[in-house]
Amino acid sequence: MPPAATTNLGYTPPDGGWGWAVVFGSFISIGFSYAFPKSLTIYFKEIQEYFSISYSEIAWVSSIMLATMYAGGPVSSILVNRYGSRPVVMVGGLLVSVGMIISSFGTSITHLYICVGVIGGFGLAFNLQPALTIIGKYFLVKRPIANGLAMAGSPVFLSTLAPLNQFLFDNFGWRGSFFILGAIVLNCCVAGSLMRPIKVKKVTPSPVFKGAAKEQVGNDKEDSGTPVDGLLEGQEQQDKKQAGCAAKVNQFIDISLFKHRGYLIYLVGNVVMFFGFFAPVVFLAPYAKHLGIDEYSAAFLLSIFALVDMVARPGTGLVANSRWIRPRIQYFFSFSVAYNGVCHLLLPLLGGAYAGLVVYAVLFGIAFGMVCALLFEVLMDLVGAQRFSSAVGLATIIECGPVLLGPPISGALVDIFMDYKYMYYACGVMMVVPGIFLFIMNYYNYRWLEQEEKQRKEQEELQIGTAKELAAMEEGYDSELGVKLSEEEETTHLPTKEA
Repeated sequence: MPPAATTNLGYTPPDGGWGWAVVFGSFISIGFSYAFPKSLTIYFKEIQEYFSISYSEIAWVSSIMLATMYAGGPVSSILVNRYGSRPVVMVGGLLVSVGMIISSFGTSITHLYICVGVIGGFGLAFNLQPALTIIGKYFLVKRPIANGLAMAGSPVFLSTLAPLNQFLFDNFGWRGSFFILGAIVLNCCVAGSLMRPIKVKKVTPSPVFKGAAKEQVGNDKEDSGTPVDGLLEGQEQQDKKQAGCAAKVNQFIDISLFKHRGYLIYLVGNVVMFFGFFAPVVFLAPYAKHLGIDEYSAAFLLSIFALVDMVARPGTGLVANSRWIRPRIQYFFSFSVAYNGVCHLLLPLLGGAYAGLVVYAVLFGIAFGMVCALLFEVLMDLVGAQRFSSAVGLATIIECGPVLLGPPISGALVDIFMDYKYMYYACGVMMVVPGIFLFIMNYYNYRWLEQEEKQRKEQEELQIGTAKELAAMEEGYDSELGVKLSEEEETTHLPTKEA
């Protein structure tokens, strides 16, 4: 997409140095954000029995936490734009910690909804967004690699937190475990402390064209008698009046992104995609059990998936950073989304054998890792690092609906047909369709961008030519011959009053 990432930052990112410490901090922060809600499911059975509630009621704990994490995106964006990434991540770690510690004294499921779901969810939102944003401040050339390494925190933490939670549960019960997890998640504050802001002097744009325009207005001023400053100030006041309320909102979050063509294409594709993105992971082990496979082997499928995903994310970052893929990275993302869908469509055709499920777990792990590694990189490629914070905040609040509703809708398909294959068919279609949509629309978007870039260069060349011609006229040069005229020739060259 347009190479605006450097220009709208006002400096050249270092692409290394302390940036790798920032990547490590983002690795920790992103790992907790995505893995923490999933790892808490280990405690659900005991909590369900303790409060004498149904499985659907206890399942809302993770759903509320994930939905709040996505819905809190705009709030996190505003805070990041105002205060930077470091303090927001540290406050997020404190919020999750406080939520988990208070929930360990909970007396009802509603208590857990508020403490774990709402307070903890907002804390995770404050962890996720700044961690994604600050990578774009430190990296440009190596940004896909940095994003891939940071996003690898999700499978690494999931594979680590799952056995840790089982150990805590066996030794301390759910209350003691929640209290200890509240202390462990304070590591997000340590991760936030690594996110040191870059202090650079902003580069102001060249005043060549502005000066030329001012000179032109100045020449007109001599004839018309209208002050230059009055014209410029009047134009600025008119622009301010037209902006109105939107300008005030843009001080906090950039809603003008909804006029960005590439961003709208990204949003439409992602909203459809998220309806079928998480459900195949959630139902993989139950599907294996439905086919008669034992619980240990069914759980091992998730381990295979997580290990492959762990390798696929940084690997995708390396591939995306190659000179063949980077200029057209949106096509690579479109392929990744469609590839996910093809995996889901093929699963029922692999039969009920365990070997077929292992093949699916490997292929799906690669596909899932590819999408996760590219999900935010392509967004940054579209809007640039400067507007990324607002872009991801607005995107997450729109995507929280499909994230919340996708698994329940997929579960309803299983209840209706009493078979998992129709759910996987539906998820496959929900991934293939947006993949094709993104590929087609990005093809046209690249063409439109090339045409706009060509027109912009032509306008710049025309403005440069006009500015040079004005400068030459002022110094008494003939703009056509380039030869300095004598005083007598200048007098004859200039138009007389009679003329």
